[in-house]
Amino acid sequence: MLSISNLQASYGKVEVLHGISLDVPKGKLVTLIGSNGAGKTTTMRAISGMLKPKGGTVTLDGKDITGADSHKIARAGLAHSPEGRRVFASMTVTDNLLLGAFPRFTRARPRGDIKHDLEKALELFPRLKERQTQLAGTLSGGEQQMLAMARAVMLNPEVILLDEPSMGLAPILVEEVFKIISRLKSEGVTMLLVEQFAAAALNVADYGYVLENGTISVHGPAASLKTDPKVIAAYLGGGQGH
Repeated sequence: MLSISNLQASYGKVEVLHGISLDVPKGKLVTLIGSNGAGKTTTMRAISGMLKPKGGTVTLDGKDITGADSHKIARAGLAHSPEGRRVFASMTVTDNLLLGAFPRFTRARPRGDIKHDLEKALELFPRLKERQTQLAGTLSGGEQQMLAMARAVMLNPEVILLDEPSMGLAPILVEEVFKIISRLKSEGVTMLLVEQFAAAALNVADYGYVLENGTISVHGPAASLKTDPKVIAAYLGGGQGH
């Protein structure tokens, strides 16, 4: 479904990704874990068109989307819930969600039943249902994170990129976010999850990749990574997860 081959990316002259390859099969949840500065967010930005790759290829459902503009990649069916949330602060919760479906209104994506999907998104994120008419900028950090995720779901995408959904959240909200990710997975939503809580990510994922200094150091089924001594020592110690 989403395939990344030999991806290289730089900020100016500093190369951050040194040719990484990973696959996100249809209906699967794949996680990319690694320490701060390993290149996880850069990977997401290079996939979704926010950063032009220096080399390698990104294909979505067999289509080459390498280096295309973000809006074209979104139309192709890739939704990005970015690090730091980036909701439209001066718009209501409902309007933020409808903006997520914008390519469907313009027929750039299959339209489907937008009203039904909006109701479904609000069911999935009950906190948002209570705050439909509230301005997004007045929501708590956790609620804004849920809004960013729900907005990505509203594209009715082929693949969702979730970049650090637990960042800055209280433990109880981290748990809620992961419950929602599990539910999306159970509905067959294809996802690539970048996450600092390695244990929580591996608990919910089918497959995992470990990114170290811009290269993939180890990958495998999530269950086997959870028992890999190197992964445990580097990412699963120190009270990670919940």
